[in-house]
Amino acid sequence: MTRQPTTDAPSTPSATDEVELARRLGALTLEQKVRLLTGADFWSLHPEPAVGLRRLVVSDGPAGVRGELWDERSPSANVPSPTALAATWDEPLVERLGGLLAHEARAKGVDVLLAPTVNLHRTPYGGRHFECFSEDPLLTARIGIAYVQGVQGGGVAATVKHFVGNDSETQRMTLDARIGERALRELYLVPFERIVGEGGVWAVMAAYNGVNGHPMTESPLLRQVLHDDWDFDGLVMSDWFAARTTEPSARAALDLVMPGPIGPWGDALVAAVRKGKVDEARVDDKVLRLLRLAARVGALSDVPAPALPPHHDAESVAVRLRETAAAGFVLARNENAQLPLDGASLTRVAVLGPNAAVARTLGGGSATVFPPYTVSPLDGIRAALGDDVEVTHGVGVTPQTRTPAAALTYLRHPDGSGEGVEVSFRAEDGTLLGTERRAGSAYTWMGSYGPDVPIGQVARVEVRTLIRATDAGRYAIGGSGIGRFRLSVAGSEVFDVRLQLPPGADLVEGLMTPPQRLHTVELAEGEETEVVLIHDIAAAQEVATHDDDVSTDDALGDAVTMFQLNLQPPHGNDDEEIERAVALAREADVAVVVVGTTEEVESEGFDRDSLALPGRQDELVRRVAEANPRTVVVVNSGAPVLLPWSEEVAAVLLAWFPGQEFGNALADVLLGVAEPGGRLPTGWPVSEEGLPATEPVDGVLAYDEGLFIGYRGDGRTGWQQPRYAFGHGLGYTTWEFVSLDTPSEVAPGAELTVEVRIRNSGTRHGKEVVQIYAGRPGGAVVRPLRWLAGFAAVEAAPGEEVVATVTVDARAFEHWDAEVGGWAVESGTFRLEAGPSSTTLPLAADIAVGQ
Repeated sequence: MTRQPTTDAPSTPSATDEVELARRLGALTLEQKVRLLTGADFWSLHPEPAVGLRRLVVSDGPAGVRGELWDERSPSANVPSPTALAATWDEPLVERLGGLLAHEARAKGVDVLLAPTVNLHRTPYGGRHFECFSEDPLLTARIGIAYVQGVQGGGVAATVKHFVGNDSETQRMTLDARIGERALRELYLVPFERIVGEGGVWAVMAAYNGVNGHPMTESPLLRQVLHDDWDFDGLVMSDWFAARTTEPSARAALDLVMPGPIGPWGDALVAAVRKGKVDEARVDDKVLRLLRLAARVGALSDVPAPALPPHHDAESVAVRLRETAAAGFVLARNENAQLPLDGASLTRVAVLGPNAAVARTLGGGSATVFPPYTVSPLDGIRAALGDDVEVTHGVGVTPQTRTPAAALTYLRHPDGSGEGVEVSFRAEDGTLLGTERRAGSAYTWMGSYGPDVPIGQVARVEVRTLIRATDAGRYAIGGSGIGRFRLSVAGSEVFDVRLQLPPGADLVEGLMTPPQRLHTVELAEGEETEVVLIHDIAAAQEVATHDDDVSTDDALGDAVTMFQLNLQPPHGNDDEEIERAVALAREADVAVVVVGTTEEVESEGFDRDSLALPGRQDELVRRVAEANPRTVVVVNSGAPVLLPWSEEVAAVLLAWFPGQEFGNALADVLLGVAEPGGRLPTGWPVSEEGLPATEPVDGVLAYDEGLFIGYRGDGRTGWQQPRYAFGHGLGYTTWEFVSLDTPSEVAPGAELTVEVRIRNSGTRHGKEVVQIYAGRPGGAVVRPLRWLAGFAAVEAAPGEEVVATVTVDARAFEHWDAEVGGWAVESGTFRLEAGPSSTTLPLAADIAVGQ
């Protein structure tokens, strides 16, 4: 049932509130207290009637609020990916989006959102790059604060994650990130510090990995940094299955083990307290933090509930997501002002590429949600141009090597009553335990098959459907997952196989991109054939076990059932499709080519081993550009990819994973209804030379680049100028940077206000993001040449001059002094530079700091 909170709850409890929380804590036995510190199941915490605590619900995630179901039965608004949000450089917009997420959470009965992810873009190879905001700690922090304040302003707890150093996926459960103290303090901890201090976040998630010799769930950094340095009064939870010890993690400042009910605490922690190995005061502190979180989200009886978030109906959600997606699109190239297109002058537009009709709106893994709809680029452009413009389409190439989950349009219920499948749960002896009618072909159950299905008795899951051929040809039908799978087509079994991970593969990688087995069948147009896919649960748990981390993989294998029914309809080969795309481009006024990554190369669970677009997409772009000089390339990836043809096309628009309104937002930008508002939150490299690695050596991942990640490496040996620099982004007008006004000196620890005057020198109203970078030429302390110190967005009409007022925080002039264990200022002359990107800085001024 959806709760209806009515009044505001303070983010920081008063002394009276703290006394009341302490009183409730005192009413609990040790066993009751310890029980609260491990989750009740995958997505919830235990209730405790003795203190008026109801069940709390947590939910992924960064691209929308999924809730407790991981499938299409619980649709969620699919918001743009975090990298797309950071590309807006627009804090008010992101805060409003946070309010929308709070509304979604309340509608699903969710109290705690497991977002935002504020690990840095240390390297573009990072598998969860799309789930993080930026390579820069200041931009990450400011966007993260806005996100948190939007979510928590609606009475839903945000969870900043993953504390800390979870910047890659390879061996993420076990790797030890070796990070120098200055880099740790000046880069990787900064977003967490500011979101705790300024954002007032209510929860933090401890990462899987270790840092400098300690797994994060038992790291001294939890207490030393969060408690002692930052006075954090919220709750620290483990990432799912990250807590693997009893006493070390209990003595650390870890408060909650997730998921439950299994875990390393429970009876073992009670026994450790009884034996004096863990101080009960530590347990009390953990429970008090949990009760404080419960009070903040309205989960304690007789405590005022939090404010209702702003209401959003379906129409307002669509408007917000469309606006946000367009605001994050980065126009990286616009030769001879090819964009925006003049819709009135167009008669034929070719919309081409593998992501044109079926685009990626979000990344894989825990960021996955199931939107109520998605608007593809093809559909959005067709709707915007109307019937007077012919819009043609060709896929060009098929970069995927995997067969996708079966599209609903090919599936009909076994009784022929409509689109969908029938899922059955059966015991070992074949007894039917329950059924579901489903409208999807990707299945995930976490700790439960539903309230009426006894999980311990389910031995196999059966999926039955009728596949209807829309075109004549060869259809590949099969299943993907871990374990035993049997497939029957038209009443005959066509395979019985055990699918397992390759040696050394991470289980999460296996869940995201599981092995597949396929069978090909020839179907006539309109022909239907019965298909039954059977998955053996016990066999899945057996083959999921890994020797290198048995406890974690056993737990995950027991808790999760995940597999797909796969279907690949007939299609031409790449040579045929490229020739068709070239012919369509040649006949069109303009060609829009939508390229991008696939789930095979960009997802949680594994890092990328190449930044190239998969398959023959580069060849497709070049061939289309040769055929039509008015070629606009839309890049649909969550993280940077190599663009070797970038100087050969008229325009390049970086769209990220932009959420369910992708196509409508794209049409708005292409036709000039909206300006592409994005500026790069991370640089896009020319090549893969010199980029930081993600592969640990003997379990250790050394952050050898230190302070010099991303644009901060400028001037260092081996650093290459990016293809598109951090902060870069074009609009539909031009700007002149006129003057930079700053005081001549500033005292240590003081905030600074800088004024930058700019003029709209173009012909359209527009927005510019004014960026301020600081540097310390000739200083004795090793630093980057420059680092982002502040930014502000301004708008102006053609010919108008406006002043951007930029606040530069005192921290911009400080460095971490490891000898004293604190922040210090190297007195002397700092340089401030202003411009539209990290490599285009036409204005500069010197300022004396601490003299």
